[in-house]
Amino acid sequence: MSAFLRFDSVSKTFPGVRALDGVSFDAHAGAVHGLLGENGAGKSTLLKILGGQYQPDAGRILLDGRPVRFATPAAAIAAGVAIIHQELQYVPDMSVTENLLLGRMPHRFGVVRHGEAHRFVRERLTAMGVDLDPRARLGQLSVAQRQMVEICKALLRNAQVIAFDEPTSSLSHGETEILFRLVADLKAAGKTLIYISHRLDEIYRLCDACTIFRDGRRVSTHANLTGVTRDALVSEMVGREINDIYGYRARPAGEVRLSVDLVAGPSLAAPASFEVSAGEILGFFGLVGAGRSELMRLVYGADRRTAGEVRLDGAPVRIRHPSDAIAHGLVLCPEDRKEEGIIADSSVSENINISCRRHYLRGALFLDKGREARTADDFIQRLRIKTPNRRQHVRFLSGGNQQKTILSRWLAEPGLKVMILDEPTRGIDVGAKHEIYQVIYQLAERGVAIVVVSSELPEVLGISDRVVVMRERRIAGVLSREQANERSVLRLALPADSAAA
Repeated sequence: MSAFLRFDSVSKTFPGVRALDGVSFDAHAGAVHGLLGENGAGKSTLLKILGGQYQPDAGRILLDGRPVRFATPAAAIAAGVAIIHQELQYVPDMSVTENLLLGRMPHRFGVVRHGEAHRFVRERLTAMGVDLDPRARLGQLSVAQRQMVEICKALLRNAQVIAFDEPTSSLSHGETEILFRLVADLKAAGKTLIYISHRLDEIYRLCDACTIFRDGRRVSTHANLTGVTRDALVSEMVGREINDIYGYRARPAGEVRLSVDLVAGPSLAAPASFEVSAGEILGFFGLVGAGRSELMRLVYGADRRTAGEVRLDGAPVRIRHPSDAIAHGLVLCPEDRKEEGIIADSSVSENINISCRRHYLRGALFLDKGREARTADDFIQRLRIKTPNRRQHVRFLSGGNQQKTILSRWLAEPGLKVMILDEPTRGIDVGAKHEIYQVIYQLAERGVAIVVVSSELPEVLGISDRVVVMRERRIAGVLSREQANERSVLRLALPADSAAA
């Protein structure tokens, strides 16, 4: 069977980085081809070349036997190529309909026919099994809902080649099942599908074949995954054995460090209380929309709370703004690193130092740039951030290395007492996950209180000393490490009717 999509010795170099080095493989119509590799291995760069965002330095792409070279994303779309990027591409002030039909809104005599557009989109979303209001503005939707809009946008274009880059990283279980059904339908319709995921369960469930990337090169291609073990794939990806990705390390807990007492706000259905001790890792789990991130934002001062008290080391603290929390040694790594974490057009060094530079002032006006440089270089080395140098713009880094940069920002804070990590490993490969877990353990062993919010149940169970479960925007229960397992956590996380069933 001839390949509908062929990559032939594709190479791409950025300043100081060889992103792709002679990558070749074939993808067939009516099949799903998985791409695996650590963050920064070159997978997303390859999709950006396929989608016309980047131009290759060498090599070529063939579609149905014909060489193609897309100068712009519009040219790729016109040729039947749709890319669903990990970093979402949307206009927040426009509606779902306007985002889905951007540049293709129906009109008559120059007047846009909004009613017709909304009806068309509603019919298509219903046919896909996606529950979204066509008139809702994108900026008001959750990250998961925005992800579904991005997926639907590609499907509405009726493309022949569709590439998914970490499509389930923000999706609930139900939304993930909808996506899997859509992928199966596209495969049955003869589409050529590329699927990037760090979740090996998804690769085994969806993919007919897969290609492994490491450091910009193709390590191997498995034309059939039957008999290929998970350990073998992980070893090919990271170039070393990782037998236990979580590597849980028990440690004694100290006195209660953070105490949250009856904190309330419009985003919660009931006041919430919890506490975490020095040296403890407290996991928060819940389905999408359960209120986990909303509770953390209230604690951190990112959203205004209407009631309740926050205490650090037994003393009440007044937190009306994130700057108040940071001054007291409480920091937050946000769920959406692109929108709320990184400063995209600033350097890696500036992103690391943006908070702690207030400690580097000489008098009122002069900044100790040498100290900033040393801090950045230190954390680039300690967290193994893959960047050509500290001056590189952080937007050019992979998602995993952006996350390490945000972590470095808070590790550089001299008075760190509590770290809240909201989805710390979303869209990150197994090797980088393992490294981030080791950083979390090291912080806990130093006496920092850690709160980890995650929608990945194995992650919560793998690294937490205790687990708080949220359901329908309220705390449903707290489990010790010994009590917490998949069944006990899901029993608390699922709505009452579902749990009973």
